[in-house]
Amino acid sequence: MRKIISLFAWASIMMTLCVPASAQHEFVDLGLSVKWATCNVGANKPNESGDYYAWGETETKDYYSWDNYKWSKGAYGWNDSRNPILTKYCTDSDCGKDGFTDNKITLEPNDDVAHVKWGGSWRMPTNDEMAELYNNCTWSLITMGDVQGYLVRSKMPGYTDRTIFLPAAGCYTDMVNMRNEPYGYYWTSTLCKDSPFRSYQLYYHQNVVESETYLNRSTGRSVRPVCP
Repeated sequence: MRKIISLFAWASIMMTLCVPASAQHEFVDLGLSVKWATCNVGANKPNESGDYYAWGETETKDYYSWDNYKWSKGAYGWNDSRNPILTKYCTDSDCGKDGFTDNKITLEPNDDVAHVKWGGSWRMPTNDEMAELYNNCTWSLITMGDVQGYLVRSKMPGYTDRTIFLPAAGCYTDMVNMRNEPYGYYWTSTLCKDSPFRSYQLYYHQNVVESETYLNRSTGRSVRPVCP
């Protein structure tokens, strides 16, 4: 059964649980290896969707495709005659432009939108940190204001009153945002170990939550920053 929480109630929680990480951004200490921001990049409130970014890009755009992805040339897919395509973050010479590889599996700070937009020690979570969030918290589908999403509550001793909210912001593929149902997609900074065309994410739909899933780097997704 979905719960509804008012923005006033959430603001009261934030006043007691959040610590300023800078003049503009707050975090919640869930007792994990990193602290989690209360809002997505581009948002001002926990229940705002914020902006969407392709993996390794630091600017939003109107159209999310391999045709305009920053770190590729040509079309997506091993069987296309214009391949290979990747120009950065490539672990397989069959996927890189002219056999290119750099074996980079984690975003560099200049390509990490959380760090670029927020500065300081803010960054995107790694796949391991996202898995830690998934495994050490309870996940409850709720409505905050008029926005559906997951209330994520720490299970760590001494931190069980600490929560963050991840709104169901959907994602962009080409020009279409999949928001007909409560979908949530949150990037990590980690390249997929099986295919450099893809990167790891947290995904949820209705009552299904999965970490360590992956999707094409060219799609536009939400970013929830972390800090030490």
